[in-house]
Amino acid sequence: MTATPPKRAFATRPGNAENWIRAADAPAPRVPDAVVYSARLTIDVTPDQRARIKIAAFQRGVTVADMLRELLAREFPEGNGDAT
Repeated sequence: MTATPPKRAFATRPGNAENWIRAADAPAPRVPDAVVYSARLTIDVTPDQRARIKIAAFQRGVTVADMLRELLAREFPEGNGDAT
């Protein structure tokens, strides 16, 4: 008969306490402000377009949502006022 392996703990202690403490000083990941991004926009794209958009976002190191928000902000700046 084989013995059961010892149970692993859920989390282990950090190897270097100084690095672990400094890691808490790092800024939290950017979370979009719910007030700014409170409207949802749904568009239909082909599977090929969707794939190209996702690849472009990945290559730029951003999310698809952030990339498209930036594109829309460039294309439709605030206070533009033209109806073209």
